[in-house]
Amino acid sequence: MLQMVVTGFICGALLGFVMQRGRFCLTGGFRDMFIAKDNRMFYALLIAISVQSVGVFALIQLGLVQFHAGAFPWLATIVGSFIFGIGIVLAGGCATGTWYRAGEGLIGSWIALFAYMLMSAVMKTGALLPVNKGIQVYSAEVNSIPATFGLSVWPFIALLVVITLYLVTKELRKPKVMIPSLKPRRTGLAHLLFEKRWHPFVTAILVGLVAILAWPLSEATGRMAGLGITTPSANILQYLVTGDSEKYVNWGVFLVLGIFLGSFIAAKGSREFRFRAPDAKTAVSSFSGGILMGFGASWAGGCSIGNGLVMTAMMTWQGWVALMFMILGTWTASYFVYVRPRAKTNRQQAALSTTTV
Repeated sequence: MLQMVVTGFICGALLGFVMQRGRFCLTGGFRDMFIAKDNRMFYALLIAISVQSVGVFALIQLGLVQFHAGAFPWLATIVGSFIFGIGIVLAGGCATGTWYRAGEGLIGSWIALFAYMLMSAVMKTGALLPVNKGIQVYSAEVNSIPATFGLSVWPFIALLVVITLYLVTKELRKPKVMIPSLKPRRTGLAHLLFEKRWHPFVTAILVGLVAILAWPLSEATGRMAGLGITTPSANILQYLVTGDSEKYVNWGVFLVLGIFLGSFIAAKGSREFRFRAPDAKTAVSSFSGGILMGFGASWAGGCSIGNGLVMTAMMTWQGWVALMFMILGTWTASYFVYVRPRAKTNRQQAALSTTTV
């Protein structure tokens, strides 16, 4: 039990610290791909996936960890991921982003997080369990991409690494926009950890390394998986209601609690922590987004981390299909939440200007 608590908290705290300081927000990254044509955060995600894929499959070959891809519930993955993508826009952050932003003091993220935990629990063990299980019957037997083609996983990993290196190199060669920087208030390690702006690609490498670390630490406690957010989040609420620690408290629970702790430490150290209460409209949006996140992630079998980072790195159909539809869901919601209202406002202003003239 002690090992579970310590290693779970440490791994989660590292992830929360890194993501908070690097502003590793996949919701903003997916949204910016559509609205601002800025792909940097998506490229950062590919870096994290590549790093984890190389590291974890090396551990598998050394016999240090185990992984079974299982079946591919294609319909649940497609529909659930699309709904999850809509939810993260309304909530203002993905599953992990909601945890680390809650650690910064954002009350709206606390609201979204509670709704996310609630719906995940209802879907996994509550009244909507039949709905969750019913769609799982539409599945393919083989989930592993290499197994589908009868090949080793390493050519697929090599292809991913090559594509990632090409995209990252191309991005780094773009002309840089010089942003005036304030005079550092700190020096040495304190400046690097809490003040200096972290590059998204450096952050992504660190996220990938933490994701590798999660596998042996988790499996050492009997939990045969890497990073995961949805089920552990639901487990916290289920434990609080039932008190059944044997069934619901595992390494993943301490992982997500560690994310909150690590983010809090990073936010306090960088003077970014403060309580910020949302207005009524934002609070309702956060709650609605959290509900959709919990519903969609439960159907899809994972969130932006479980599917978008981990299952992609493990070269599964579930991971890459989920990532694609998660992005499509984010783009769809971004159109109705950001693009369409802005276009309507611009038309109204143009009409008003014409009338005035």
